[in-house]
Order: sequence, then C-alpha cells, then structure tokens
Amino acid sequence: MAAKKEATIDVQEMSTNRVEFCVLGRTPIILNRMSEKAKYELLFPKGRKTAAQKATSLKHNPYQEYRDSPYTIPDEDAPTLIAHLATSFKAAIRGAGVDVPGATKAQLGRLMWVEGERIPLFGDPRLFMAVTRSADMNKTPDVRTRAIIPRWACKVSVSFVTPQLNAKTVGNLLAAGGLTQGVGDWRPEKGSGNYGQFDLVGPDDPEFQEIIASGGREVQQRGLDHPQPYDQETEELLEWFYSEAERRGIEVVK
Repeated sequence: MAAKKEATIDVQEMSTNRVEFCVLGRTPIILNRMSEKAKYELLFPKGRKTAAQKATSLKHNPYQEYRDSPYTIPDEDAPTLIAHLATSFKAAIRGAGVDVPGATKAQLGRLMWVEGERIPLFGDPRLFMAVTRSADMNKTPDVRTRAIIPRWACKVSVSFVTPQLNAKTVGNLLAAGGLTQGVGDWRPEKGSGNYGQFDLVGPDDPEFQEIIASGGREVQQRGLDHPQPYDQETEELLEWFYSEAERRGIEVVK
C-alpha cells in the first residue's frame, strides 16, 4: 500500500499597520454614559417608592445627570476632560461593513481595532433635555438630561491586519460609518436619530483646527461646572423644574 501523503498547510504571513484619522462632527454628539446612580441601583435596587416618597423626592436632578453623562479623563495633563469610547468608533466601522460585499462585522472586528480606551473629544458641552421612550413594553416616556457637544472633533487611530485590509479600505469604512452609523446617543444606526454623524478631514482643515484649539480641557471643565442649555426647550424645562422644586420645598443641588 502506498504511503499516505501529508497535506501541506500554507499560512499567509500577516502583519499590522496603523493609520490616524482626523474626525470632524457633522451633527452634534449626545453623550450617554450610564450615571453612577443608575449603576449603584443595579447593584442594590431600592425597590418601589410609596406615593408619599415620590412626592417628596426627586426622580431627576438635571445638572447631576448632565455631569454624569460624558466619559471623562482623570489625567489633568490630557488635552480634554471629555472623552468617548474607542469601541464606539470600531462599532461604526463594523456596522458600515454590513453594506460592503465580501466582509462581515465579525471579520472586521477581528481584523481591525481602534487604539486606546477613551479618545479625547474636543468641543464645548451644553446641557440637553429631551423626551425619550423607555425600553419597556409600554414605551414609557421620560425626560433625560445629557451632555451634547454641538461642534466636536477628535483623532482616531486604527490598527489593522495586512494584507487582508489596507489604509484606504479602513478609511472608506470609517467614513461610511460616520454617515450611516454615527457615535453617541440617538445616532443613525439606531434608526430614528441623526446625531453623532462625522466626516474625515485633513489635519489642516480650518474647522477641525478651530475646535481643537478652542474646545479643550479648560473650556469643558467650565462647561460642566456652569451648564448652559442647548436649546429653548431645554431652557424652559430647566426653569420649570427648579421653580417647581422650590414650590414643593425640595432642595436641589445645582
């Protein structure tokens, strides 16, 4: 009997490359980090409140919810105070890959990644209040307060495996993700919103440079310490909330 031939396995050599992109917000970004209060109540639920407790306690504290909504960078030497998760930009790339023939979200997730954990986000934050719908069966309405940055920019470094991917492909996917996926809350990927869209620009783009120069850590700290309403509806809701709290004798820390 002839000896059985062993199959030869030919593994293609792989390496990695990295490219940095300048990201310029096309639409305002809504920051949606889960608040500390919500996390604590997940660990130790308080249970249902009585009618009397509801009447004498606050369901919301807009200023605190505003300050809790962005991810932050504790390092005082960092260029910004506010950050956004690197995984959000990776998700935008993976989501855009659904529309690209021959690629899947899982494949793209294995072949590329966004460097870092929290990406410095430049821009001056504002306080944004809006009616939202909860995820329960009845879609219960509520008013949420979050930070919104009308004009924003950042730098995103993407590493990828070659030869499966190249810089042009990654750039095209990130640009597509900026239009069809977005980052932050109420983004296009969720279906109903168009916040958090972005474009890729050159490092010498005038608007990009202006936001980087004027929207750093000091400006953001001032914006969180002394909140300014984003729009007229937010301003009206804030005024009513604090006047009603005062009428009911409930002290609200601003």
